[in-house]
Amino acid sequence: MKQEPGCVFCGIVADPSNSDVVWDDESVLAFMDINPVTDGHVLVIPKDHFVGLTDITPETAGRMMTVAQGMAQAMKNSELRCEGVNLFFADGEEAFQEVFHSHLHVFPRFRDDGFMIDAHWSGRSKESLAASAMMIREVLEPPRR
Repeated sequence: MKQEPGCVFCGIVADPSNSDVVWDDESVLAFMDINPVTDGHVLVIPKDHFVGLTDITPETAGRMMTVAQGMAQAMKNSELRCEGVNLFFADGEEAFQEVFHSHLHVFPRFRDDGFMIDAHWSGRSKESLAASAMMIREVLEPPRR
């Protein structure tokens, strides 16, 4: 297992006894966030140390999403207040990543829960969208296997 000295999440992987673990398998660990957006907020992390989204192997990324789906279903089936679920993955400081070990937030949502995304959603011209699509397609690599 790849671990990074001083990484708080690698420390939790090494010794999960001080965390409220809800899932533990060969490649993924899920535990309660200590600063939750809402009650039931879970973090799904790879056991290996990966920093960003593109660092994670496709198999591990897929496993993280599968575990997140299970967490979402469990939240909806539990006594938690859960009228919906958000997934949030921050990749890089500018994207608000604070712990530089890949992690996927899964948290229950309900009306007036206080969570908001303060973004300026605005339309773009067809030309602008086409130009952005071309820039992505020009460097797009097939998924790693």
